[in-house]
Amino acid sequence: MEKKDKNLYRLDELSDYKIDSNYSDVRGWKIVDADNRTIGKIDNLWVNKDMMRVVYLDVNVDKTLIEDSRNQVHDAIANDNGREFVYKDGDSHIIIPIGSVSINKDTKIVMANNIGYDTFRNTSRYNRQQNFDREYERRVYNSYYPENESRFGSDNDDTFYNRREFDNH
Repeated sequence: MEKKDKNLYRLDELSDYKIDSNYSDVRGWKIVDADNRTIGKIDNLWVNKDMMRVVYLDVNVDKTLIEDSRNQVHDAIANDNGREFVYKDGDSHIIIPIGSVSINKDTKIVMANNIGYDTFRNTSRYNRQQNFDREYERRVYNSYYPENESRFGSDNDDTFYNRREFDNH
């Protein structure tokens, strides 16, 4: 992801930004699907600087979910011979729009309200060192919300985040 084209930054890259006292810092918390199955741990938060708010949770996917999807084809993991799919270090991250989750401060668990385990298992992952682009955002969004598949604005258009799925309540 080239920063000149987008205003997304990991929260830990922004030394002058901190989480508002009205919100929980969910980094390191477990995230589960709608049926309470473990998806992974929240590694970081993606912030849109122009909007001055978190738009994505960056999730390091649980090893069990990766093993469950071993026979699935994913863009980031296909090796040269095309027969076997192996995750390399760093190819185990997904993004989840912040408005797609509920946060339980007492248990320190984040729940993906309406997204099931199979959807997460089949969602494309990205390599944290390479980050992601708007096309990846669209693919992931459409995998979570296929019924909402619609035309998106231009790649530089922050109106992409003006959807309820990006509203952190």
